[in-house]
Amino acid sequence: MPLSEHHLRASIAVSDIQRAVAFYEGTLGLPALQSGPSATIADGSRVYGASGMAALNVYQSVTAGMSPATLATWYVDDIDRIVDELGSSGVEFIRYDGLEHDARGITARAGGGRIAWFQDPDGNTFALEADV
Repeated sequence: MPLSEHHLRASIAVSDIQRAVAFYEGTLGLPALQSGPSATIADGSRVYGASGMAALNVYQSVTAGMSPATLATWYVDDIDRIVDELGSSGVEFIRYDGLEHDARGITARAGGGRIAWFQDPDGNTFALEADV
């Protein structure tokens, strides 16, 4: 059974689900589509939507923030506007050594386009990308 025929959802471990709810719903403005248990925590997970579909599963776990990699990327049409809106909500954008960033923290993407990275309160890394 080929996996390309099935919906994919990213899963993000967080150390405190209530703090995560404040960030993902309040700061990022993601709609919570469902909440439920996470292992032994009765209300320890949320599923968030993007583009009208369930896209991000956030769950409380002791493994929160352990990956230095980018865990999920939003592909946006107007990266400047989105970075400005998130910045005004308190999101800080990461600046990596060896890359040139503009004043907002946006850098050129390999192969064209632009990218900016940010983290949630547990240090999970996300990206915004645009083709222009």
